[in-house]
Amino acid sequence: MFLKDSYRNLDFKFDRSAMKVRTQLFFILTALILLLTGHACFGFDDGDFQYWSAVDFSIDINKDWKFTFEEEFRFGDDAGELYHHYSDLGFVYKGLADWIDVGINYRQIFERKDSESEWRQENRPHINITLKGKLFELDLSDRSRFEYRDRQDSKDLWRYRNKLAIKIPLKFTSLKLQPYLADEVFINFDEEDFNRNRFYAGITFDLSKNIKGDLYYLWQSSESDGKWNDLNVIGSKVKFLF
Repeated sequence: MFLKDSYRNLDFKFDRSAMKVRTQLFFILTALILLLTGHACFGFDDGDFQYWSAVDFSIDINKDWKFTFEEEFRFGDDAGELYHHYSDLGFVYKGLADWIDVGINYRQIFERKDSESEWRQENRPHINITLKGKLFELDLSDRSRFEYRDRQDSKDLWRYRNKLAIKIPLKFTSLKLQPYLADEVFINFDEEDFNRNRFYAGITFDLSKNIKGDLYYLWQSSESDGKWNDLNVIGSKVKFLF
């Protein structure tokens, strides 16, 4: 009995130590990426280096429905200036089939062009249809998003976004590191114009049973007034699953 209790205490200590190491590793990796890439910047307008940080909560209501909440902060001008923040909440229905999810969300955004500008608000309801499957053992997902942009001091518009993601079905080390690639296109309905593209390359991993991490590089190319501008983004996300 004494040995059994000792093993239990030992397992508990190892679990706490592993959790501590994983949390520290996550923040160390984020800091290292910022340090190594922080010097390769070219200004806020074109080729700017940015850091995006998000926290995501997913709560299962029952076997068919779940509630989601996400909050993100974006830092531009060589990752030194907060210029964008949003909160997004929604409900996802999973009961149609294993290969499809349907979500209804509302996003509130505050954004400014620079430290001297005023914050502008945008209200953005959106509908998401995500198809899931496999191709040559690769995990695939294709999300179609239809969003209405109710913008302060700007014309309201509808926009379509499609994001195709590919995950390698292998997980490495005890953190279950899993690489992925994704590409997202943006199309404004009022102009029927493709005006933005985002390419992602990242790694997801487990911090604990109910906490997931995501580190990624994002290259965004956007068109405005006939000119294309680029952003180089390092992003991190922590996901809590309940």
